[in-house]
Amino acid sequence: MTRTVSLLGSTGSIGTQALDILAAHPDRFDVIALAAGGGRPGDVIAQARAHRPRFVALAREDAVAEVAAALPGVEVAGGADAVVAAASMGADVVLNGVTGSVGLRPTLAALEAGSTLALANKESLVAGGALVRAAQVRPDQIVPVDSEHSALAQCLRAGDASEVARLVVTASGGAFRGRSRASLESVTVADALAHPNWDMGPVVTINSATMVNKALEVLEAHLLFDVPLDRIEVVVHAQSIVHSMVEFVDGATMAKASPPDMHLPIALGLSWPERLPDVAPRLDWTTAQTWTFEPLDEVAFPAVRLMREAAAASSLHPAVLNAANEECVQAFVDGALPFLGIVDTVRRVVESYSAPGEVTLDAVDEAERWARERALAAIAGG
Repeated sequence: MTRTVSLLGSTGSIGTQALDILAAHPDRFDVIALAAGGGRPGDVIAQARAHRPRFVALAREDAVAEVAAALPGVEVAGGADAVVAAASMGADVVLNGVTGSVGLRPTLAALEAGSTLALANKESLVAGGALVRAAQVRPDQIVPVDSEHSALAQCLRAGDASEVARLVVTASGGAFRGRSRASLESVTVADALAHPNWDMGPVVTINSATMVNKALEVLEAHLLFDVPLDRIEVVVHAQSIVHSMVEFVDGATMAKASPPDMHLPIALGLSWPERLPDVAPRLDWTTAQTWTFEPLDEVAFPAVRLMREAAAASSLHPAVLNAANEECVQAFVDGALPFLGIVDTVRRVVESYSAPGEVTLDAVDEAERWARERALAAIAGG
């Protein structure tokens, strides 16, 4: 049976790889909507001509005229509401590959429309976890696309929830694995972007270097799988072959292994629970290889501990952490903040926040607005 797909973030890393998979399986999928930022209108036009959606959404309204003129017969709309509309069309699968907390509203819209949500936008859960969980109309509606959470979902099929002892989330260690805190004082943006294993966008790559990405993933795992935070561990695995593990109460550990390639978790997000053939390279068991596992150095990389503290403080503190981090990463890229200043500034913002009682979409928006303003003030003040 053909599945209809709305793809959000079509020109990003996740989106372009998803389109590779969709193009390879035209009998399995029908793309009905594409959504993109609009900064590269030519890419959107080429994608739409290849996949023939009936709706194209562009976050930047100034890109609408050019794209609409090139795509006669296709409805093209602009602005944040247009991206939400693309998520609301009732597609069988909505793949949310948007970067940042702007992905929260499309996530909620997809769930409320009854679509299966293939979720690559971890910030949706981090910023609005309670809202996302409340918006689900069925327990299996969210299929994780992050490689770690896709691995956990696959391993969890080996047992019942009552049999799970721990989730073990693997981390590559990013560009600075094994470095001491002191050695990170003068690293550059180029240094942080030099990830040894993965080809990702700049925000995710810098988040990997600070381990903020892993902090977000720990909370995401808690919200996706209902496992308490104190039973979710992080282990550094430099080779990025084992993508995460589940430890069961009898002592057995199930690990999902494959080469570092996002095509596999993206394909599973689109086709879950089925598997598509020949999506990604296989491991070569005829070649000698070594896999290593190391504890996380929380002195050099305190982001995971900070997220645990934020989640314990309130349901809105993680939204504050995420929004402040987005501003601090941009400041680091712009040369206004040193690398170590990213997490240090985020901590100052998180620790100064007092959450209101109720978690609503407006409350999330206000928490993020406050966090961004406080982070920018901290950056400007040194």
